[in-house]
Amino acid sequence: MSPQPKTTLTWSEFAKVEMRVGTVREAVRFKAARNPAYKMKIDFGPYGERKTSAQLTTLYQPEDLIGKQVICVVNFPPKQIATMMSECLVLGTLGENNEITILNPERKVENGLRIG
Repeated sequence: MSPQPKTTLTWSEFAKVEMRVGTVREAVRFKAARNPAYKMKIDFGPYGERKTSAQLTTLYQPEDLIGKQVICVVNFPPKQIATMMSECLVLGTLGENNEITILNPERKVENGLRIG
């Protein structure tokens, strides 16, 4: 028997989640974070630049992230993480050892495009 989703959503509920493509402009180690993480600035084109904290340190170095396009949820309310306010959530897959692999477009696309 295949694993089943924890819950189901209606199409209108899913449509409320605003996922957009952005390009990482800055990534540095976030020393104040409780768990190893990077502070990042992501450019969403016409939607502006947003800051976030992401626990990507297992598979990525900061220099690997600069210029990389990522997919983020941009309509969560800002969340205080240590000394910064996180303004978006970088999406990724969670591996067996809790390592995160970033979700990104197959090819370069315009910053700010919506995922749907």
